[in-house]
Amino acid sequence: MIDRRQLLCALAVSLAPTAALAHHGWRWTADGNFELTGIIKSARLGMPHGVLEVDADGEVWTVEAGQPWRHERAGLDEALLKPGTEITVSGGRSADAGDKRVKAERISIAGKLYNLYPDRS
Repeated sequence: MIDRRQLLCALAVSLAPTAALAHHGWRWTADGNFELTGIIKSARLGMPHGVLEVDADGEVWTVEAGQPWRHERAGLDEALLKPGTEITVSGGRSADAGDKRVKAERISIAGKLYNLYPDRS
């Protein structure tokens, strides 16, 4: 007989891949290019992808910034992403208009462009 902990563990394991597939990739973004300019509140460039919080005109946006190898290839590191730094992000906005989230293709800081996805136009 399966006890409650085993059942919860099995349920968590079975749902984890579904949640990951729904979140990663580009399927959750709207068509077209979106640009966001604001001030960095926080930044973390770890696995599975970087995440920044950006204040744009009083609204806090979540910016997904790709995998660590993309940052390294583009020349982007956490020292550039200090809170208080102005940033412009170009990429795909969430298809859900109520979701203040964008997946960055390119990031511009102090006039320098960091192209995380050079293969995307």
